[in-house]
Amino acid sequence: MTARPVIELVAARKTYGQGEAVVHALDGVDLVVGRGEYVAVMGSSGSGKSTLLNLVGCLDVPTSGRCLLDGADTRRLDDTRQAMLRNRKIGLVFQSFNLLPRTTALANVELPLAYAGVKPADRRRRAVAALERVGLADRLHHQPNQLSGGQQQRVAVARALVTEPVLLLADEPTGALDSQSTAEVLALFDELNADGRTLVVVTHEDDVARHAHRVVRMRDGRVVSDQTAVGASR
Repeated sequence: MTARPVIELVAARKTYGQGEAVVHALDGVDLVVGRGEYVAVMGSSGSGKSTLLNLVGCLDVPTSGRCLLDGADTRRLDDTRQAMLRNRKIGLVFQSFNLLPRTTALANVELPLAYAGVKPADRRRRAVAALERVGLADRLHHQPNQLSGGQQQRVAVARALVTEPVLLLADEPTGALDSQSTAEVLALFDELNADGRTLVVVTHEDDVARHAHRVVRMRDGRVVSDQTAVGASR
């Protein structure tokens, strides 16, 4: 029996505006990402990669076509059910970390579990385990301003992982990092994928894309190539 894809886009279109002012942000995209894949999405500004990220991240729905996340058709869900799906199935990592200031790493990582109604003792245990997984067992009680950029991004990764999502979705995750911190975060992504985690990384950096096993390139709202990454680690 074939495993169900984590992501399946079928003729997905996203338009904004009307008449002569209409913008086709996505123009009939077909894309399947299987469980355990590591995919980089590349393209210039306006190529559609941010719109694609919003669809697969359950932050938006297609104007037409289908977007299935772990088998659920997002167009058929109301806002509440979309939010539930996003919280349970997707771990999001952003360029700007999006950590709460004056709040410890541990409390930041606990946050998605609090939203999900997990009891305090259980969410504390799971948050500690997630921070240990990203190599920050000795930084549990540090606030963001006491951490390096790379450490802050690893806290953000731990927060994304703590709900055990089927998909880790990262938007320019190394864009605000120096070269050493970039290497640390990408090594962590490699480890997570080796453990079976599905990753989709939106990036404009070839060095980042080389860690992925597939590179999807976009232009004018369409996928123009989808191929095995050159120099992929496996």
